[in-house]
Amino acid sequence: MRRSRNRPPTLEEVALRAGVSPATASRYFNQPSIVAPRTAARIRAAVTATGYVQNLLANGVASNRSRMVAVLVPEVANSIFNDTIEAMTAELDRDGNVVMLGLTHPDESRLVPLIEAALGRRAEGVILTAVLSDPRARKMLRDQRATVIETWGLPADPIDVAVGFSHDAVGRAVAKYAHERGYRRPHIVVAGTVRARQRRDGFVAAWPDKRGLARPTEVEGGSPGRFAHGRAVVRSVLDAKPRPDLVVCTSDLLAQGVIVEAMAAGLRVPDDLAVIGFGNLSIANEMRPTITTVDVDGARIGREAVNVLRRRAAGELLKGHVTDVGFEIIARESA
Repeated sequence: MRRSRNRPPTLEEVALRAGVSPATASRYFNQPSIVAPRTAARIRAAVTATGYVQNLLANGVASNRSRMVAVLVPEVANSIFNDTIEAMTAELDRDGNVVMLGLTHPDESRLVPLIEAALGRRAEGVILTAVLSDPRARKMLRDQRATVIETWGLPADPIDVAVGFSHDAVGRAVAKYAHERGYRRPHIVVAGTVRARQRRDGFVAAWPDKRGLARPTEVEGGSPGRFAHGRAVVRSVLDAKPRPDLVVCTSDLLAQGVIVEAMAAGLRVPDDLAVIGFGNLSIANEMRPTITTVDVDGARIGREAVNVLRRRAAGELLKGHVTDVGFEIIARESA
């Protein structure tokens, strides 16, 4: 199979080497899940031997499909979104899609430029790990044909489709749990994100208004809540009169920092100060004391989001469709 050194290998050459038809070779790239495993192995070997690279731009023009899905997240380092990202990436890759991962930053300063970049490249789907509040961004997405999936929240008015859970319900459930465990002076760390404020509002709304119960106190926390912020949170606890008996944190990393700093200050956890986190990261079950936290099935969110794309590709409308994956409070040693 000789060819000019200046001419790239073709799909036909891959098919010939693999002993399949060009249609089967094309199907391997566009719908890999329906190609028999042995056939797929021969095509992969032929691709390696020839150095073939699929022309995604040409294929997209011919089929009117870009097969690109943009996944926009605030961060990836020690992120509660990692399980969601991994599940989505695996499922999207299995369907022959390409994932564009964009970091919006916690303050969403990069959100609009990344949405413009995704739509400019004709992304078939835009998956957000937030309920989008920016009016300009919402209008931009509503005016496009791309499937838009807001995850990790339940918007009252979805741009298109939503997969997530109620942060207000999380706050209410944590308040109920804390009261039933006998805590009476809760201290809430309030971060700058919409999600964290919804959890705070839910907690305050559900905290019993009874004689002998203190109204929840608050302290501003960084967004996202980090281990390093624990010192400032513990300082606010020590300065408060009366001293809180429970700190409700915005993340497990912050909860870890609060526990370490509280113990360094001579406080016993949970006897003198209880701590509740959020996210159920691996650290929550690995450190001592283990951290009571809120678990969300991030992998299921990822799978449900990809399932929306599959159903939309099959012709279902789904406009305004909402999937609530729920959450669970994991009781451990810290509270």
